Amino acid sequence: MKAHLRASLGRVIEDLGSTLLEVVCGDAVSEARVGGVVIYDPLEEQVSCLDALVLGVGVREPASIAALLSDPVMAGAAALVVRAPVLADPVVTAASSRSGVTVLALTPGATWAQLAAMVRSLIAEGDIAEVGTPTMFGTPAGDLFALANAIAALLDAPITIEDRGNRVLAFSGRQDEADASRVATILGRQVPEQYTRILEERGVYQALYRSEEPVFVDPLPDLIGHGEMPRAALVVRAGDEILGTIWAAVWAPLSAERAQALRDAAKLVALHMMRLRAGADVGRRLHADLVATALESGPGAAQAVARLGLAERAAVVVALDVIGSIGSDGEPSAVQRAHLVAERQRVADAFAVHLTAVHPRSAVAVVGDVVYAIVPVPQQSADGAQRVATVAQEFLRRVGTRHGLIVGIGEVGTGHGELSRSRAGAHRALNVLRNRDGEACVASISDVQLQALLAEMAETIAERGDALGGPVARLAHYDSVHRTGLVATLRAWLEAFGDVNAASATQYVHPNTFRYRLRRVAEIGQIDLRDADARFAAMLHLRLQPPGRPTAQGDPDADPAR
Repeated sequence: MKAHLRASLGRVIEDLGSTLLEVVCGDAVSEARVGGVVIYDPLEEQVSCLDALVLGVGVREPASIAALLSDPVMAGAAALVVRAPVLADPVVTAASSRSGVTVLALTPGATWAQLAAMVRSLIAEGDIAEVGTPTMFGTPAGDLFALANAIAALLDAPITIEDRGNRVLAFSGRQDEADASRVATILGRQVPEQYTRILEERGVYQALYRSEEPVFVDPLPDLIGHGEMPRAALVVRAGDEILGTIWAAVWAPLSAERAQALRDAAKLVALHMMRLRAGADVGRRLHADLVATALESGPGAAQAVARLGLAERAAVVVALDVIGSIGSDGEPSAVQRAHLVAERQRVADAFAVHLTAVHPRSAVAVVGDVVYAIVPVPQQSADGAQRVATVAQEFLRRVGTRHGLIVGIGEVGTGHGELSRSRAGAHRALNVLRNRDGEACVASISDVQLQALLAEMAETIAERGDALGGPVARLAHYDSVHRTGLVATLRAWLEAFGDVNAASATQYVHPNTFRYRLRRVAEIGQIDLRDADARFAAMLHLRLQPPGRPTAQGDPDADPAR
């Protein structure tokens, strides 16, 4: 079986050590596989930590660390990360030795989110670059961290490799030799905005993109107060396409020999970045195909569920959609469609990261025009769907409302055969939210089942082209001919449960006037308002009417037939 080159604890420590992680006790060069990140929460039912890097948020005292290491849920974990400073206490060391779990300390100033994002990035590279994959001049294809270390050795300087958006893709060791802005860049995986703005104002990026030679960048203003170093930077190209940049923290311009080494390295970085991008695209498509097959519950569903690691697990299907603005003709423009496609993928990626912390086995993908997630829940859980709804609400709270997200949640299903039913429920809940004009963002099908049935009835009526008859139809026709508002009168009375005073207030008329209009409703609509079945039929008809169609025009008191 192929072993993941990147997804081993030793390589994670090697790449993130000194900048983010410090080994407290245990095996620092362990070949233990890191398959994901799990956040330990003593107040929640803990998921399996097998092959996981466990983030012990809030676990500080030696006794607490030792107790967690001895917990059965930690069996098979790759490592436990706690907040520094942590001493190699004998109790902790003994517990680490018994459990076989390495204990790491997260450096002060770094956040748990930053660590989780970086580890997941390394794991993602491991999914693409495996042992046995082709090498590029001795460096495994797609291994940008190894290449960054190789370039750092050639230039004798700490290195970062960044994409076009100034996001850090990989970095070398020895970052402690650089300045505070470099540390801030690596911790945030992004060049700080204030530095980006200064580089733009100085024309550094323009010079980089025009040049095929390394550009020497003078020290930036000391915004943090620890002194800044100059940089040597070179753009990474694939033909005419600019893929990113390489930045070296140096004290002087590069010599001719080192400049040539950086130019040669940039060609290798371009090959690695292109392979990573192609591998990520292929992997994303394959993953989406597996999710789609699992949700269809067809002949290949059992195999797809097994490959996703969800076999024999109870699960809930979640459906997310982005509500985007559309053109004046009711159809999104080409630009809007492209924006929505990109936004859905960003939402899928963000939701996958969010779910990994609480449900590591979750599978997320864009299928058609909807983001679907298959979220495993405990078999015996009676409130599995509600738990997932809480996770979805927390996700929306974190990403904010700028995405215009709505989330539908299906029922709990056991086995691949029930995933399609859960998906159908999630999609029905999503349709209810689409018709609510932003009143709610998350809905479980169990909570909106009746609204979903009404929506489906309306769709069926529209598809068949049926025209609803009866009292409401007669009133609507009368309103259109005589410019009256009898349908609005009936609607107001029904919604006020027959309270004339309350209903008349919504129509801004005197109660006696409203009573007169109500008599006209009974006469013209030929409806007995004392009959409960007649009232229910009228209410259902009003609910099924296409929204937004005007029915109340003019003043019914102007009725010439009164």
